[in-house]
Amino acid sequence: MKNLSRRAALGGIAAAIAAPSLVRAQGARELVIVTYPGRLSEPHRWLGDQMERRHAGLRIRLVPSDSQDIVAQIKAGQGASPFDAMPNDEPPHITAMAEGYIARRRDANLRNLGNVFPELLAKSQGFGVPATYSLVGIAYNSQIVRTPPESWADLWRPEFRGKVGIARTSSNLGLATLAIAAKSFGGSETALDAGWDKLRELQPKAARSPAILTQMLEREEIAIAPLWNNNTASAAEKGLPIRFHMPKPGAIAIISFMSAISRTRHPELVDEWLDGILSPEYQARAAGAPYFFGPTVRGVSVPEAARPYTPSTPAEVLALQTIDWNAIAPQRGGLVERFDRVFAL
Repeated sequence: MKNLSRRAALGGIAAAIAAPSLVRAQGARELVIVTYPGRLSEPHRWLGDQMERRHAGLRIRLVPSDSQDIVAQIKAGQGASPFDAMPNDEPPHITAMAEGYIARRRDANLRNLGNVFPELLAKSQGFGVPATYSLVGIAYNSQIVRTPPESWADLWRPEFRGKVGIARTSSNLGLATLAIAAKSFGGSETALDAGWDKLRELQPKAARSPAILTQMLEREEIAIAPLWNNNTASAAEKGLPIRFHMPKPGAIAIISFMSAISRTRHPELVDEWLDGILSPEYQARAAGAPYFFGPTVRGVSVPEAARPYTPSTPAEVLALQTIDWNAIAPQRGGLVERFDRVFAL
C-alpha cells in the first residue's frame, strides 16, 4: 500500500519498543506514542511537532506499529508503561477496555470533546477519543469490471465468481467482510453461518492482510474486493485504474480511537495529545490526501481530493453502516481458525 498500511507492522519493531524504556531510564521528558506505519503517521508527527514547540525540552517519540508486540510489552511492563497513548480500531479497543491496558478518559481536560459527533463518542464507552474513521467499501479494477457493483450483494454476481479477494479474519477488514456477507443474506453478527456459506460461494482468493489484498488487486490477480478506502486511494494514487465505491445500503465505518495507556507517566501531556487529536486543524489534515481519514468532529470540510473515498455530504454520512463489534470481538480467535481451515491459509 505504498507504505500507507496502518495494519501491517514494520520490521525491526523490537528496537523501537526497547528504546522508550532506555530513554526514560535516563530521565528524559518524553511522550511515547504508538502510531501507524508509513505515511499514515504523518498527521501524528505534525501534532507532535506542535506540542514540542509548546513545551521546551519535551520530545514526542512515535513508535510505528500495529503489532501485538506493543500490547505484550504494555502488559509485561513493571511500574510505568513504556508507552503513553495508542490508536486502536473498534474490535481491539473493546479488548483493551476489557483487559485494562487503556485508561478511562478525563473529560474535564479535553476542551474539544464537545465538538465530537455524539454517536461516535458514545462508541468509545468512556475510554479514549474517536480520532478518525475509515471505510470498508468495494474496490475494483475499472479495466476488468465494466459494470461497477451498486450494492454489497452485487459481489455475488456470476461474473465475479473466482475474481473476488477477501482478507483473513485476523484483520478488521476480514471480520467486516464476514459480517457484511452474513448481514446481506439474512444473518447477523450473532448468526455468522450465513456469511461463511456466502463467502464460499464467491470462490474467493484469500489474502493474509489488507496490504496483500491491495497488491493482488494492483497485479490483477483479482478484479474486485471489499477494501479500506485508504488502501484503495493509495493504489489509485499510483495511476492504476482502481476505483472505490460506497455500496448500498452503505459503506462500513470503523472508528479508530486514540487512548491513554494505563500507568502512563504523563497523564496531563496525554490529555493534551488527545485534545489535539480532536482539534479542527488535526482533523482537517488527517482528512486530506494521502490519508483520507474520516473526521469525527463537527465543522471539518472533507477536501475535494478525498471525496471519492470519504463521505462529504450529510446523505453519505447518514448512509454509513456499523457493525456490532461487541458481538464479534470475543469470537475472533475461533473465526480466524475457521477462516484458515475454510480457505487453506
